[in-house]
Amino acid sequence: MQGFEYLQVELDEMKEKGLVRKLVPIESSAGATVKINGKEVIQLSSNNYLGLTTHPKMIKAAIQATEEFGVGTGSVRTIAGTFSMHLALEDKLAKFKHTEASLVFQSGFTCNQGVLSAILTPEDVVISDELNHASIIDGIRLTKSGRRVYKHVDMEDLERALQETQSYRKRLIVTDGVFSMDGNIAPLPEIVELAEKYDALVMVDDAHSSGVLGQNGRGSVNHFGLDGRVHIQVGTLSKAVGVLGGYIASTRTLIDYLIHKGRPFLFSTSHSPGVVAANSAAIDVLLEEPELIEKLWDNSRFLKKGLADLGFVTGPSETPITPVIVGDESLAHQLSDKLLEYGVFAQGIAFPTVARGKARIRTIVSAAHSKEQLQVALDAFEKAGKELGII
Repeated sequence: MQGFEYLQVELDEMKEKGLVRKLVPIESSAGATVKINGKEVIQLSSNNYLGLTTHPKMIKAAIQATEEFGVGTGSVRTIAGTFSMHLALEDKLAKFKHTEASLVFQSGFTCNQGVLSAILTPEDVVISDELNHASIIDGIRLTKSGRRVYKHVDMEDLERALQETQSYRKRLIVTDGVFSMDGNIAPLPEIVELAEKYDALVMVDDAHSSGVLGQNGRGSVNHFGLDGRVHIQVGTLSKAVGVLGGYIASTRTLIDYLIHKGRPFLFSTSHSPGVVAANSAAIDVLLEEPELIEKLWDNSRFLKKGLADLGFVTGPSETPITPVIVGDESLAHQLSDKLLEYGVFAQGIAFPTVARGKARIRTIVSAAHSKEQLQVALDAFEKAGKELGII
């Protein structure tokens, strides 16, 4: 069929630059190792920080809920898709996050789209870190509000933006809690102090902080002791929590407003009973098994030190996200291919996910990895890195 020739031209250009990658089918559960093309390899590309995708308590909860309530709900939340378990999960999440209320969306991505598009008007301005996640950027694009972008974690630039936007009705500062490509943590205490000084709202995306930072994995806000001082917390239930979905934790007023104005919430079928039950069980696991978070951080320190000792550039990471920054897009993908050949699944990430010239392998360890597995991974990095002239 004719009509998409212009897209093929762009694809061909991307192929010439080494930017086109095929999807990699995984033939096993998402554990510390996975099976690819019939071969077991060490997984270093998953967001499954705590290994919860295969936690027995969560699997059991999902199975029981599915057997009792079925595989789906058949409706959006506002018509006939709110089961009692949805409300129970949101109540549990709010208590866990130390907020008045919470609301679960279909994904973390739709949370950012839903919140920003719902609460901002042309009378308001959103002030966003330049390295915020794509879902925040897209959410801002859906608004008709004013917008300012401040230099990455630059508090002087943020203060300038606050000073220059005082004529707006509301100013909303938006930042990732942990930045997904570099693994550094936002300076939330300074952001909150500036917000309070200039009477601004603060919204934090804890996608890579939930289950990783804070007491029992409560996130970056709790990590810095800022409970009650951040207006909106957004997070995901599909990374460290191990299942699917996203949540907003905030005041009862905001949650009630989003139930009526959050378009992804209004127009998407609610999560299946199995997903809801597994998410609820995950919060119990976070509360009952804090040793998983301790193991995650111990493994993270081990891999970071090993990569640095080998001579790789790992950037400003402070979390289990550890980028191996290569620079050249094609070289990053070559490194990824070599690593897979040597038994390590670590995907290359290039433009447009990161800036041109900042291509990398983004590694993420999990609590499920053993030190022996991580050492095998380090040996593979050393071999592949030397072969390609990276180290």
